[in-house]
Amino acid sequence: MYAPERQQEILRLARDGGRVDVVSLAEEFQVTQETIRRDLKALDRAGLVRRVHGGAIPAGRLDFEPDLAERESTSADEKDRIAKAAVPELPTEGTLILDAGSTVARLAAAIPLEATLTVVTHSLPIAARLADHPGIQLHLVGGRVRHRTRAAVDAWALRAYGEIRADVLFVAANGFSADQGLTTPDLAEAAVKRAAVAAARRVVLLADSAKHGQEHFARFGDMGDVDLLITDSGLSPEDAAAIERGGTEVVRA
Repeated sequence: MYAPERQQEILRLARDGGRVDVVSLAEEFQVTQETIRRDLKALDRAGLVRRVHGGAIPAGRLDFEPDLAERESTSADEKDRIAKAAVPELPTEGTLILDAGSTVARLAAAIPLEATLTVVTHSLPIAARLADHPGIQLHLVGGRVRHRTRAAVDAWALRAYGEIRADVLFVAANGFSADQGLTTPDLAEAAVKRAAVAAARRVVLLADSAKHGQEHFARFGDMGDVDLLITDSGLSPEDAAAIERGGTEVVRA
């Protein structure tokens, strides 16, 4: 089977099943996993699929949301660099909100032991990481907990963020761009993110470059709502400049 024929069949399988994975495709077509990765890369460049950890999904699936384990392992090196670059943005003896997200969780793990902070979060994994930190006064926002992200949502969470004012918010997004703004697959999580943005004096977006240009179902803000974007060097200088023209500072870690 020639590559174009194989890629056409891969696209059909992705559309029929909602997702394909590298290992299964390699077995089905009797080729190497590297060959399948090249096929998926070609389909991704053509705008027909979107590559995710271990495989790909059809490009039209705006509601796709990876689970927590998959997000933790995707772009791990980039996320570590972003988290390290975000540490100097922590306020001195101030108050911060930590959004639910794998990169934000890495920042939580990198908070120095000598830091003295008040931290508010609706993320159970982040709260668990910070519960024993000696210098942190931790506030856990309650609500219905979504299994996929382990984040609290709905009325209790929205009410809690409506009652506070923080120095800085470190927020996550599944997709971002100068044109489409900030998006995520779930409406309830988008509402909580929007409330957290409104509760902070300064907003710092932590997002790896693979999320640039991605668009998801629920929109929760404009890039203009973000004071600082910390991403990785995979974001091109041209795309960074386009974002900065809207008033957002960009750091490429």
